[in-house]
Amino acid sequence: MEEYFSKIIEAVGEDVTREGLVDTPKRASDAFKFLNNGYEKNLDDVLNGAIFQADTEDMVIVKDIELYSLCEHHLLPFIGKCHVGYLPQGKVLGLSKVARIIDMYARRLQIQEKLTKQIADAIEKSINARGVAVVIEAKHLCMMMRGVEKQNSVMTTSVMTGIFREEISTRSEFLNLINR
Repeated sequence: MEEYFSKIIEAVGEDVTREGLVDTPKRASDAFKFLNNGYEKNLDDVLNGAIFQADTEDMVIVKDIELYSLCEHHLLPFIGKCHVGYLPQGKVLGLSKVARIIDMYARRLQIQEKLTKQIADAIEKSINARGVAVVIEAKHLCMMMRGVEKQNSVMTTSVMTGIFREEISTRSEFLNLINR
């Protein structure tokens, strides 16, 4: 990967041997591998058994979880926050596992629409929830730094499954709670 970054740097007209760029191909390669480390993970390993029996059937919400991903179209970052809610059915996730699921999928070349669905599907599958709600709000550098160059645009995506899709009151409760 370092060799490819060297070629990219040279292709934009830079001298890869100048002092400030000598180690850049290695640093860029390391950074790119880190930003895409979600490919090295799977749901079972991320959950690591942290699924617990629980008597509650009340809504669980974790909100404002920061996320960082790379747009699969331009390889530029999108940065935002994710809100997750679910209605358990005898099992709950360990709290940190919600954030780890988000990171696993966000750390892949991605589009926000697909990312939102992957998170919802993973949570639903892992605990057989009665419903899952995921909302992501993110700023996309591919839209801010190039193209239309709209600095204040925010993309919002949502996926609602189960009771969140079927019952407007459940969906409304979730949306009201994340907007506090």
